[in-house]
Amino acid sequence: MTFIDRADAGRRLAARLQYLHDDRVVVLGLPRGGVPVAYEVARALDAPLDVIVVRKLGVPFQSELGMGAIGEDGVRIINDEVMRLTGVSDREVAEVEARERVELERRAQRFRAGRPRIALEGRTVVVIDDGIATGSTARAACQVVRAQGARRVVLAVPVAPPGWEDRFDADVDEFVCLETPEPFFAIGEFYDDFAQTSDEEVITCLERAAHRVPTTTATSRADDDPPSRDEEVEVAAGPVRLGGHLTLPENATGVVVFAHGSGSSRHSPRNRYVAALLNEVGLATLLFDLLTVEEEFDRANIFDISKLAHRLVDVTAWLRTQTELAHLPVGYFGASTGAGAALWAAAEPDADIAAVVSRGGRPDLAGPRLAEVVAPTLLIVGGDDDVVLELNRQAQARLRCENRLVVVPGATHLFEEPGTLQSAAEVARDWFTSHLGAG
Repeated sequence: MTFIDRADAGRRLAARLQYLHDDRVVVLGLPRGGVPVAYEVARALDAPLDVIVVRKLGVPFQSELGMGAIGEDGVRIINDEVMRLTGVSDREVAEVEARERVELERRAQRFRAGRPRIALEGRTVVVIDDGIATGSTARAACQVVRAQGARRVVLAVPVAPPGWEDRFDADVDEFVCLETPEPFFAIGEFYDDFAQTSDEEVITCLERAAHRVPTTTATSRADDDPPSRDEEVEVAAGPVRLGGHLTLPENATGVVVFAHGSGSSRHSPRNRYVAALLNEVGLATLLFDLLTVEEEFDRANIFDISKLAHRLVDVTAWLRTQTELAHLPVGYFGASTGAGAALWAAAEPDADIAAVVSRGGRPDLAGPRLAEVVAPTLLIVGGDDDVVLELNRQAQARLRCENRLVVVPGATHLFEEPGTLQSAAEVARDWFTSHLGAG
C-alpha cells in the first residue's frame, strides 16, 4: 500500500480506528509529520486533537543515546539502566533537562498559540505519527502520555517495519498499523508525497480542530466537517487525461482551480495548505496536474504556456458540467509558471473567471494576453525573491483589470521561511472570499 500523502494516510487510518468512536478519545499527533495524519483521525472520530510534544534526554557525551524523555507539566521519564551503564550524574541529567525543557516549552507554545494542553486523565489516548522507523520518539510520547494520566494508550501509524510492536513493551496498550512491509527502509518510500511538514501546517491543523463542532452534538454542519466531495478525479484535456483532487465543502460559494508550476503537482504540500484554508471558508478547490508524468520529462512543456492554458480552459469546462459545481463562480490560483497559464486562460473571451491569484508566479509569461485579463488579479511575491518580484512589477504595469501586488517580507520563491506561507495563503483567501462571495 502506498499513501498519496499524510492526509490520505490519516483518512485510511481513521477507518481502521472507528471502533474507538465513542470511547472518550483524545487524539495526539507527533509534530510535525504526525499532526496532519492525526487531524484526519480526530475529525473522523469526533475527538479533540492536540500535539504531544516530547524531548529526548541524550547522554551528555553521546547525545544520540537516550537516557530518558520529558513532556509537558514537568513529566520526566528516566532510563535507570542507561544511567547506570553510562555513569551520568543527577547534576548532568538536570543540566540536559533544563536545556531541553526550554525547547519543549517553546515548541508547545508555538504550536498551540496559547491554547491549554488537553487533559488526558482517565481518557483513551491515541498517539499518532506518520510512520515508525526507530520508534524512539513515539515510545517517549507514549511514556509521557501514561505519566499524564491516560487510562488507555493506543499507538496508531500508517506504516511500520515488521515486529515493530516489540519495541514498546509495556508502554502501549494497543497497536494499530495499516502496513508492515518487508523489506522496510524508510517511511517516505510508502508515500507519493512525503514533503516536510511545516510549523504552519501543524498550527493550521490544530486551529481547525479547535474550532470544529462535533457532528454528534452539532445542530448544523460545522465549517470543518467532512466535505460533501473529497476525491481523486480524472479530467480530459485535449488528447490527454489529467489527475486531480477535488474538495467540495457543503454549501460551497465558489471553486478555485489550482494551476501548479514547474516541478509541482496536485500533491504539492504548499498548494494543499492554501487549498485547506479556502475549504474552511466555503470554497471548493480542484488541484490538478497540468502535465502527464511522461510530459514532465521534457522541460519545454513546462514553459509551453499556451498548451498549459488551454488545458486549464478544458478543465474549467469540465467543472461546469458537474452538477454540484456548475453554478459556482470560478477562480484561478497559479504558482510559478502556472500563474502565466492561469492569466492566459483568464484572458480567453468566454472565460468568465471571477478572480485570479498568483503566488510566487510568473505572470510575465502570459505576455500580450495580460492586457486582455478582466478578472480581478492578485500578485503575491516574496520580498527576497528579487528577480521574480521585478517580473511581477512589470506584469502588473500591463494589467488593465482590478489588481494588487502584495510583497511578503522575508519570503523567497517557495515561501519556505517561517510564517511566510501562512501570510501568503491568508492574503489569497481574503482575495477569493471578496470576489467569489465566500466568507
